[in-house]
Amino acid sequence: MSRGEWSVTCRDLAGRRRDVTVFVSNDKVVLVAPPGEAAVLGPLDVGRLRAALRDAIVATADDKVET
Repeated sequence: MSRGEWSVTCRDLAGRRRDVTVFVSNDKVVLVAPPGEAAVLGPLDVGRLRAALRDAIVATADDKVET
């Protein structure tokens, strides 16, 4: 993995191991998810993605506490 590139192991809907890759291109963040779909995010969008991920993990934790 090069500097400025991060890889996160995940699984697809079929349960197969995949990777989500995040890297920087110029002043944008690029997110590449299986099977090669990509989203380019500006600085404010990255903040929104971060908030969405945070909210999702909080919701997941809340679901585990309720069951």
